Order: sequence, then structure tokens, then C-alpha cells
Amino acid sequence: MTENSNKLTFAGVDWPVIFIYLALVLIGWLNIYAAVYDEAHANIFDISQRYGMQLVWMGISFFLAVSVLLIDAKYYHILAYPLYWITIVILLGVFVFGKEVNGARSWYEFGPVRIQPTEFVKFTASLAVARAMSSYNFNIHRFSSVATVFFILAIPVGIIMLQNDTGSALVYGAFFFMLFREGFNGWLYVALFMLVTLFVFSFWLEPVPLLLLMLLVCIAGEGALNGRWKQKIVYFAGVLLGALGLYFLFRVLGGEISFYAGLVISSLLSLVVVLIYAFRHRLRNVYLFVLLFVGSLCFTNTIDYVFDNVLQIHQQKRILDLLGLESDLKNWGYNVNQSKIAIGSGGFSGKGFLEGTQTKYDFVPEQSTDFIFCTVGEEWGFLGSAAVVILFGALILKLIAMGERQQETFGRIYCYSVASILFFHFIVNIGMTVGLMPVIGIPLPFFSYGGSSLIAFTVLLFVAVKLDSSKKEHIRRI
Repeated sequence: MTENSNKLTFAGVDWPVIFIYLALVLIGWLNIYAAVYDEAHANIFDISQRYGMQLVWMGISFFLAVSVLLIDAKYYHILAYPLYWITIVILLGVFVFGKEVNGARSWYEFGPVRIQPTEFVKFTASLAVARAMSSYNFNIHRFSSVATVFFILAIPVGIIMLQNDTGSALVYGAFFFMLFREGFNGWLYVALFMLVTLFVFSFWLEPVPLLLLMLLVCIAGEGALNGRWKQKIVYFAGVLLGALGLYFLFRVLGGEISFYAGLVISSLLSLVVVLIYAFRHRLRNVYLFVLLFVGSLCFTNTIDYVFDNVLQIHQQKRILDLLGLESDLKNWGYNVNQSKIAIGSGGFSGKGFLEGTQTKYDFVPEQSTDFIFCTVGEEWGFLGSAAVVILFGALILKLIAMGERQQETFGRIYCYSVASILFFHFIVNIGMTVGLMPVIGIPLPFFSYGGSSLIAFTVLLFVAVKLDSSKKEHIRRI
């Protein structure tokens, strides 16, 4: 068999991945049917209904999947940048020719068909990032190299934010998983974790205990690396005494200062001593913890402003509802509450196909799209939900395995990018249906209704399959 004819076969394709994909798509289709079932349109192939239209999108997706496997893998590397910029232009075109849906101007409308270009940019951005990071002069520890990657990601994020589609923009945070695999600075992840934790705790704690917690975390972290715990205890006690001294000094002098302000001043003044000590003893890790503390202090003092002036009212309410600080089951918390009722009512084995009352009587809005998983929970119960979770978990692990066996950097980075994007969608979508994540309006891959989502995720996945199969074909020919 010649090399050209080899390229037109499916040799080397990871068939378990194909079967998982088909299982997810078919199960998703059945659940879309259940979610919008109408006795007057009981025919599952009725294209006037969402389940019938989804079948059309499935046919297009299967055709594109086969097409992707027939194209020589080298073209995905060659066309990475052109495809990226084409989709960016299309994304910008939404501002002129697009239609606003649910407050987000992110759709093209062609008669009864709507196309969301945001979904396709995830694919082209993955290609562009893979090409940038696989260039011979790329170094993950060099600022200019990392800046290139962030530039590629920042463009679609900025455009999508301007379209008022925050949920889709947040998806690009998934690339941090891939960057971690490639050796990106681990301290950034520590800082991001601290910022998220501080954001949550800033709603639960008053300023003084929150500041003390920040100080203790930084002291404990530095102590875990350098030891000298006795000095850490003395330092913490000194900061507290300094804050108390400032508080009472102002009271004696007739002035007024809060204990929180005194604690901030005492902490910042103590950092001068800490930095001098670190310099003399060459303790470089101390500088990082000082930076983390100062950054955290600045962050906590801007949270209120950002929350009140940057986030929209529905985003504020969803965060407060998630944290249990405000419950409005008739408005902002309605979707999640009804979703939890639906999933909980399914029990161990579910109510049965088309037997879900929450599903049948439309208690959960967007049940065929963003909240499709609650249909699974109600009609198929814990067993069905666990099966779906296992399928997604297996697919993500297979993608990681694909990445690890790639011989070229481009293929590895692309496979990890796909795994990261699917993982983010999977965790956030299912998390928001059970009240563990804020509602940000992103689909469950291969499951939620929508042609743009299904087609984009199909192409995203099958390019990874093609890159993996090409590597196997190359080994066989050798």
C-alpha cells in the first residue's frame, strides 16, 4: 500500500474514543428529546422540533468528523494561524451583523438557523496556541514566549466579553491546565488559588479575621519551605502587638483608627524588616510570599468595588446564591433550585424515559441546553448520571493519553488543550446544575442542544484523534 493510500484509511484511529463520542452524542440526543418532548410532535425525527434539528446537526458533525480524519494531519499545523484569524474576523462581524440572544450579542442568524462563532474559536485558538508553543524558539519560562500565548487567548476573550458573554470567555481559563502540563510557573497557580479563595472568604469573613487569615497562610507557607517556626510565631505576635499599639496610641492622642487599619499598617511596616532579613539570609522564597501577601491585601480591598461596579446584577445574585448568602428561589435561584429538585427526584435508578415530571412540565428553563444534565438525573437517576460522568472522564483521560504519546510538541499541546476545554465545560456545566458552580451558561459537550456547539466540539475532538492516528501510522511505516 502506498503512502498516499495510507492517508485515506482509518488505521491508527483510537476507536474507543470514537465509541465514547458516539455514545455521548446519542445519549444527549435522547435526553434532548425527553427535555422538549411534545405529544403533538412525538416523532423523534421531526425537524420542526429541537430533537429533530439536533439530528441534522449530528449528521453534519459525523460528516465533518470523517472529513477531519481524511485530511493530512500536517495541514492542521500549517493552517493554524490562518484559521485562527479567520474566526477572529467572523467573531468581530457579530457586532455588525449579529443578533442578540439572552442579552449576549454573539449569534449570526440565517433564517431559522443560528450560528455562534464563539464555539469555533475554541478550536482555532487551540490550534494557534499549539503552533505558537511548538515553534523552535518557544520557551515556557521566557516572558516573550508566554506573552505570545496570552495574546492569542486575550483577543477572543476580549471580543467575547464585549459581546456580553462572560461564560464563554471564562472557558479560555481552561488553557491554564495545559500550561501547567507544559511547565508554566507553579507560583502563578498558587496566586490564582489564593485570589479565588480570598474572593469567597471575603463574603464570609469580616475584614480583620480575613486579614489575619491571609497573614497566617503566608507565614505558614514560608515556614513550610524554610522552617524556623519559632521566629514565625514571634513575628505574628509582633504584628498583632503593633496593631494594638497603634490602635491605643491613636485613642490616647485623641485620634481615631480602626483595629483593621492598625493591622494593615503594622503588617506593611513589618514587611520592611522581613525583606531586610530575607536579603541578608538569601531567602528568595520570602520575596514571593511578601508579594502574595501584598497582592492579596490589594485584591481584598478592591473586591467590593469590582463586585458592585463591574459585575452585572444577575452575576452578583448568582454568586451570592451559590455562597448561600442570599436565596431567591423565585428569581435568581430558580433555575438551580428546580434543577436540584429534578436530579434529586430521580433517586438511584430514575423515573424512566419520558417519565420525568420536572422535565415534562418545563419547570427547569434551558433544560435542553445548559441544564440538560438535570434531565439525565431525573429520568435515569444516579446510575445514568454516573454513566455519563464515567464516559466524560474516560474521554478526557484518553485525550491526556493521546497527548502523552505524541512525538511532536504541536500534537501534545493540542490534545491537552482539547482535554482542558472539555474538562472545564464538563465540571462547570454539571457543577452548576447541582449548585456547586455559578450559573455561567456554557453547554455540556456533545450533549446540549445546539448545532454550533456540537459541530465545534466534534471538530475539536477529531483533530486530536487525527493527530494521534497520524503518529501511529508514522511508527508503522518506519
